[in-house]
Amino acid sequence: MVEFRKIENPNGGPTLGVTSAGVIEKDGYFFKDMEKTGELLPYEDWRLSPEERAKDLASRLTVEEMAGLMMYSAHQSIPSLHPGMMGGTYGGKVFAESGAKPWDLTDQQEKFLTEDHVRYVLARAVQNGEIAAKWNNEVQALCEKMPHCIPVNTSTDPRHGAGKSFAEFKTEAADTSKWPTGLGMAATFSPELVKKFSRIAAQEYRALGITTELGPQIDLGTEPRWMRVADTYGACSDLVTDYAKAYCEGLQTDPDARNETGWGSRSVAAMVKHWPGGGPCESGRDAHYAYGKFAVYPGNNLKEHLKPFLDGAFKLDGGTGKASAVMPYYTVSYGVDPSGKNAGNSYSYYIIHDLLREKYGFDGVICTDWSITGDPDPEMDSFGSRCFGTEELTEAQRHYRILENGVDQFGGNNDIVPILEAYRIGCEEHGEEYMHKRFEQSAERLLLNSFRCGLFENPYLDPAESKQILGCKEFVDAGFDAQLKSLVMVKNNGALPVQGRKKVYIPGRHIDAHKGFIRLMMDAVDLPGADPEKVAPFYDVVSTPEEADFAICFIESPISDGYTKETGYRPVMLQYRPYTATAARAESIGQGDFREKENPNRSYLGKSNKAANESDLDLVIETKKKMADKPVIVVVHMINPCMVAEYEPYADAILVDFGVETRAALTIISGGAEPSGLLPVSIPANMDTVERHCEDLPLDYEAYKDTAGNAYGFGYGLNWSGVICDERTRKYVK
Repeated sequence: MVEFRKIENPNGGPTLGVTSAGVIEKDGYFFKDMEKTGELLPYEDWRLSPEERAKDLASRLTVEEMAGLMMYSAHQSIPSLHPGMMGGTYGGKVFAESGAKPWDLTDQQEKFLTEDHVRYVLARAVQNGEIAAKWNNEVQALCEKMPHCIPVNTSTDPRHGAGKSFAEFKTEAADTSKWPTGLGMAATFSPELVKKFSRIAAQEYRALGITTELGPQIDLGTEPRWMRVADTYGACSDLVTDYAKAYCEGLQTDPDARNETGWGSRSVAAMVKHWPGGGPCESGRDAHYAYGKFAVYPGNNLKEHLKPFLDGAFKLDGGTGKASAVMPYYTVSYGVDPSGKNAGNSYSYYIIHDLLREKYGFDGVICTDWSITGDPDPEMDSFGSRCFGTEELTEAQRHYRILENGVDQFGGNNDIVPILEAYRIGCEEHGEEYMHKRFEQSAERLLLNSFRCGLFENPYLDPAESKQILGCKEFVDAGFDAQLKSLVMVKNNGALPVQGRKKVYIPGRHIDAHKGFIRLMMDAVDLPGADPEKVAPFYDVVSTPEEADFAICFIESPISDGYTKETGYRPVMLQYRPYTATAARAESIGQGDFREKENPNRSYLGKSNKAANESDLDLVIETKKKMADKPVIVVVHMINPCMVAEYEPYADAILVDFGVETRAALTIISGGAEPSGLLPVSIPANMDTVERHCEDLPLDYEAYKDTAGNAYGFGYGLNWSGVICDERTRKYVK
């Protein structure tokens, strides 16, 4: 395990963390001799501004070293338990056979750090905080031996979610506090709570060695069928804008900062996503896949999708000023470029250079979404085709085009070769002086965030301190309180709360085989309705309705997708029963793909689909029949706003869960807390109203009205007294 020295500076100067570098003493202060010259150079002098230091260091780097900064590693697991996709080996062996310690570096990590000069690493799975801290120290000690001592800036996708939402990659560490996912936080209608959360998240991230979050996700959730809508802050641009500002302020601002900038050793850089907004994906299909590559604007509403960026993340009240980085989405923002060109956002000169850089003046880091530069897959239904609009280019030409647009970094690319080839192409076209200056510009931006966060002074962690910070009672309790505030009660016929030691029946669930996130088939599965051990502190679980005093049906929104190789395009489902699209567009808005030359129309008019979890609806109906006059409570995990109309008549009470632990739902049900959440989206009345709405317009479809006459629109929610009307609804509900 790495041992490092701490060197304290007088008069509030930063603490240095050192393993192999020398130390320079000047003017009564201590500085790391990162260049190994024995003389204090500008980038080594922590008294200078981060901007001055970044500029000086960038000027000293070779082309290869600058290219290394432009790479952002593929997802890393700590430890890497499996080889293959996103996996690694230890001395050529799998982890279980290697004798390696969990915090040891993989062969692949050592290579991309030392040979390819990578300094931005994306951590996916982290076993626990202690192991993460030790791994961090191994990484940083290795880089301290390298020229310039450039530390690693470790990043993460959001990893505090209490419940599943968009299942891209699980990122939780076992010992972080657990908070509602995006829509759950939105349901609290509290920017103050979001700021508190991001400040706690920043402390836990730094304890894990993480200094950049690939978030927050501030897309407007205007399209209810989108698989990522659950990770947004909803469809109201005013609320999302306030949340974007609050989250970035809390994440980036070091409360102990001794300067006007707000940056310090407790800061975490925010990379807001996804410019210019990934929400309006056509018909709900997602751009991780070629069949979902188009974002469309039938309501001519691009401007509102920019608002969370321009008035939120780019206009912070604190010293950090704006989010440090931006990630464009995979999508082709169809019809947005006045020239008529349609390409993925990072490939669009208009969207990146003309809008983001020039018109709106963003001068921070721009990083592509992950893995967009590889060659396309010949099959439409695949996981690896995201070079939208540039399929005819070589991989190096794609890198060059992205750089010319003003992008600085390539997400998920560990390979330096195409970046160096892009440099060569640029030298041939513009001359070496121009291209070297272009690389140096990106290097300055990329180094700046590491200087701001204090990594050059001390990138090391005390594993014991990390263990104390992560998941401490204060943070865990705050997360659970937020979960309680996020639950939305939309119906209650006197069934709630259920107080006292009652007997509860919780039926199990069945999910049919269906395709998962990476387009592999997932087997059919039978699941318990809830873990009996989690229910036991509240109620006695019984196995039949006849024994029970009441029932709880835990279900989730319909599971479906909008394309298969066999059927082609089909409707993305928000209802449980089989559905045929009779109100869909006859002609798709987005068209143009080399795999669809014969028929570019992506319409699914007249086509049918079914939900893999249709039996969730049967479960509610059958449970109500069996329970007769005894209460049936439905807890729906709403990954997408779905058709409550199908089961509402059979439920005596309905709680909407946007990503919480079972304990939170049971606390509300038992009366341990009063529901206070409000719907951050509108729940559709039917699929026809969804088919007719404009993907880029918020809340433009008919909301469901229940048997009591309540409309399940934006801002609706019940407490024990009835419909909630308070300062939140007065501020945000029009």
